[in-house]
Amino acid sequence: MQWKEHASRLAARGAWLVLLAALLYGLNGIAHSLDTRAGGTRLRVALFVNGTLGDKSFFDAAARGVGTAAAQLPLTARIVEGGTDPSRWQAALTDLADSGDYDVVIAGTFTMVPYVESLAARFPATRFIVYDATVDYARCGCRNVYSMRFRQNEGAYLAGFLAARLMRRGLPGVPAGSGAGIVGGMQFPVIEDFIAGFTGGVRAAAPGLPLQTQYANAFSDPAAGKEIARIQYGRGAGVIFHAAGATGQGVNEAAEEARRYAIGVDMDQYALYQAQHPARAKAIVTSVLKDVDVGLVRALRLTLDGKLAYGQVESLGLKEGGVRLAPHSAVMDALPADLRAELDVQRDAIVAGRVKVPTAFGGAQ
Repeated sequence: MQWKEHASRLAARGAWLVLLAALLYGLNGIAHSLDTRAGGTRLRVALFVNGTLGDKSFFDAAARGVGTAAAQLPLTARIVEGGTDPSRWQAALTDLADSGDYDVVIAGTFTMVPYVESLAARFPATRFIVYDATVDYARCGCRNVYSMRFRQNEGAYLAGFLAARLMRRGLPGVPAGSGAGIVGGMQFPVIEDFIAGFTGGVRAAAPGLPLQTQYANAFSDPAAGKEIARIQYGRGAGVIFHAAGATGQGVNEAAEEARRYAIGVDMDQYALYQAQHPARAKAIVTSVLKDVDVGLVRALRLTLDGKLAYGQVESLGLKEGGVRLAPHSAVMDALPADLRAELDVQRDAIVAGRVKVPTAFGGAQ
């Protein structure tokens, strides 16, 4: 398994940090513009976030991808935060498409799919990119829509396998035989797919391991995540996997305070905390990464080249490099060689199709 970050991916993420600082400094509105290249014809891109930035997870990853694309490619980009009121999202997305100011409009999650399907028919000259979801091409046609979905269950399976093996062996402060927990944001298909994969990995590694699961019913409530985690740790969980957006930050806080462990999603939680919250960083085992940022940069580059498969869906998993485990943390860097080898075997078996990973989207994939 390739546990080291590729240099190009690190460079892109470093560029995004610079862009993000410039983007947010002195701005109080919800619409932000990025324009980092001079001269020439530019692709005009809008990213609509059906929520807010700062979740240290899914939406930040999408914004980072668009920011990186603005630094590397001949395009201008605008990022619009829709806020936490779902009743406003459709109108805000419609405004972007109706303005005529954008060649490509990007939106993510299955919640936005019906709106994109409707707008694609109304604005056939505008191209749409849907990430982490797919439109129903049989229903809408949607020849101007590219859908990018992830097999997040595959990455979650590896995380569950690792968590169970670690609980069987024990970790500093956590006795061998401790259980595991899961905190989901809401009962949405993608979240349920994370949970199906993680549960499958736990059961493959340690069939009898106690496993607690609870939904916070929110993606932006760290206090709720912290309280659920506190209860699960109190009931014997040594590690908790959270797929809950910003709510998961509360799980990380609880892990630090309880001297237990957490596994995050979407962004490298260990790297986020390492500089300013080193004690919290030590509580992060790994993160299940869906490289939304890399996928969006790729999609925009192929759009510029005239090669992106609009009118189709692409599914990105371990085989395609769309999902992976974050390679570094205090725990990951100290993994025994035999456990690292076991993870490699599991990953290779998934890629080869020998292991069928449970999924919330029907059966196993």
